[in-house]
Amino acid sequence: MRTNVVGLHMEVTDPIRAHAEKKAKKLDKFEDLTQQIDIKFWKENSAQENYSVEVVVDVVNHPDFIAKADGHDLYLVIDDAIAKVSRQLNDHREKLKMENRA
Repeated sequence: MRTNVVGLHMEVTDPIRAHAEKKAKKLDKFEDLTQQIDIKFWKENSAQENYSVEVVVDVVNHPDFIAKADGHDLYLVIDDAIAKVSRQLNDHREKLKMENRA
């Protein structure tokens, strides 16, 4: 599974890349479903330092799963977006299991 970490209009530092890749490793349990993970983040143009993160997971035989999160701490926002997409993947896997039982 390939993981891409991209910063839009901001630099991707080594600690940020390492944190994003470490959190994306949690999605390895969905390895049978996923092909690629793209993590994009950017800073909002506001007086406050707000960050936005979008995680796009390419899934076999299904449209991509997309999760977005916003907040003041980039690390926590990455965690939140990964948790959201993890829940989506888990729900999809459970749905597939139920379809196979019928």
